[in-house]
Amino acid sequence: MAETSRRALRLLSLLAARGSWSLNELAARLEVSERTVRRDIDTLRRLGYPVLSLRGPAGGYRLGAGHTLPPLLFDNDQAPAVAVALQTAPHTVSGLGEDAARALDALEQVMPARLRAAVEAMRLTRLQNYWEFPAPPIEAAALQVAGSAVRRHEVLLAEPLGPGGARPDPGTAGFTPARRIEPHHLVVWAGRWYLVGFDHADETWRVHRLDSLHLHAPTGIRFTPRELPGGDVAHLVMTSYDRGDTPAAWECTGSARLDLPAETVARWAPGGSVVEHLDSGHCRLTVGAWSWAGIAGLLATFDTDLTDVRPPELVAACRRLARRFRTAAGPAGRPTAEVRP
Repeated sequence: MAETSRRALRLLSLLAARGSWSLNELAARLEVSERTVRRDIDTLRRLGYPVLSLRGPAGGYRLGAGHTLPPLLFDNDQAPAVAVALQTAPHTVSGLGEDAARALDALEQVMPARLRAAVEAMRLTRLQNYWEFPAPPIEAAALQVAGSAVRRHEVLLAEPLGPGGARPDPGTAGFTPARRIEPHHLVVWAGRWYLVGFDHADETWRVHRLDSLHLHAPTGIRFTPRELPGGDVAHLVMTSYDRGDTPAAWECTGSARLDLPAETVARWAPGGSVVEHLDSGHCRLTVGAWSWAGIAGLLATFDTDLTDVRPPELVAACRRLARRFRTAAGPAGRPTAEVRP
């Protein structure tokens, strides 16, 4: 009986997806005999779905007007996938934000409690950024663990991963004991996933790159949510220079000392770059691009003095750009020719 019900639901979804189907097409898609398809058609009609027969040599069926589909059915993997897709896709296509949010709310209403909890765990905060470069895909299991802990206010145990995402063995170089974190927010910014929480190790708020953590199974230990510093998760994430970011893989990678505070540069640095705090008014920015001139151009957007530029290839690119800009500006004291559209 259960198999018949599942097949009937699949038949209904096929009829709803296309205007008409021939009998042999439906049998092939369902991998059953044509006689079984006819029985399933009768089952749908008894349930009140207007399945119309089409005349002709081949015959066929279509779903009549005025039908109402049953609640959508998702499995444990599909539900979180839909939740993440509806929240992230609107930021690559304009005008979909409100519609996608309403669609997610509607889907939650027709899901059973178990899957609704999984979808709610994927509720995330997404921040806008001018520089957004692709990051390695995050593991769905990590999103599920972190999202559930945020939703349920459960303490997380997490170990920082080593270079390349490796998990150092206890007693070896680079091993760091698991940290107890009170997770408060799951955030997407500049194409990267961050976990915002209160870290018990040093009793302070921290922003962690989610893909740089090995998350243990849920502890079941509940906590009372704390008040976020400043009350603005966007400001906290964007101005945190020690988020655990690592340089993205580029053809060229260079760095320079900027005469700006780390929290200012961190807010506007390209995704996949690293900001190192030096003192209250200075920081080092490491950034990648497909050319040395590209890195020089990115550094120039901060409109501040640059020193200790590395490596020599980046220094040479800065000199080339300086010559080009001097030429473009024209002789000193003489205005350049007016450019008319």
